[in-house]
Amino acid sequence: MDRFNAMQAFARVVETGSFTKAAETLHMSKTSVTQLVQQLEARLRVRLLNRTTRKVNVTADGAAYYERVIKLLADMDDAETSLSSVSVLPRGRLRVDVPSPLARMILIPALPAFHAEYPDIQLDMGVSDRMVDLIDESVDCVVRGGELTDLSLVARRVGDLSLGVYAAPSYLESAGLPSHPQELSAPPHYIVGFRWARAGLGASYAMHRNGETVEVQGRYKIAVDDGNACLAAGLAGLGVLWLPDYMAREHVSRGELVRLFDDWHLDPMPMYVAFPPNRHVSAKLRVFIDWIADLMALNAPVVAGRRK
Repeated sequence: MDRFNAMQAFARVVETGSFTKAAETLHMSKTSVTQLVQQLEARLRVRLLNRTTRKVNVTADGAAYYERVIKLLADMDDAETSLSSVSVLPRGRLRVDVPSPLARMILIPALPAFHAEYPDIQLDMGVSDRMVDLIDESVDCVVRGGELTDLSLVARRVGDLSLGVYAAPSYLESAGLPSHPQELSAPPHYIVGFRWARAGLGASYAMHRNGETVEVQGRYKIAVDDGNACLAAGLAGLGVLWLPDYMAREHVSRGELVRLFDDWHLDPMPMYVAFPPNRHVSAKLRVFIDWIADLMALNAPVVAGRRK
């Protein structure tokens, strides 16, 4: 029995709650993962996991052992990456999940420079705006906009996205140019709604001017759960939309979108890199997080006094 592989398999089963999911993330067969865990239990002479036909639960002994195992695996990873005889650069596979517009417009175009500096890091990048279960899906970290609702995660604030209100010329020709944000809450106006997978339709947008604050909820013809789809709906004239300015800039320059309410402002959207509290910040994860922070500092730096 390879004790390292056995401990790694056991830890991944605990994190995913499934032998099948653990096998997928480790690129092993389910049979191999099962055998490794069984061999580990036989060596330790203790049951680490309770198995049923529907789920896998860690035992009390297994939970205590898991806490020791993840620390040991982390130390081994650091020891290997610190040895110049092995490699002077971080290496290995990272599973990350990022918002689709941020990936398309900022992150992926910058990846050649990242891989030039860290050629041995393999990125498995999920590109979506859905809520990801980091533990269940064995994701190392996520990049997300908005205040984090899962307080169990460890998070680093890496940027603040400036926001604006935009509409397509075709929409304004049909509904008219609003002179006050409150007009967007009543006919003939519509907004493009945004739906979060677990929270439902997004909250109202607060806009500020000279001490006045207006919260706009608005009616919608369409609500989407993806940033690129939200932009496409706005370009199609389906409603007024709230966007990070970096997403709208090119379309404004081409006359495809018009910025509204220049004398009003919105609070910026905070951007976070988050990861599970029991997930070791390996060398490869550390340099990826630092790269994201440096990239956001160039494109959407944290507003002074708002860093958390």
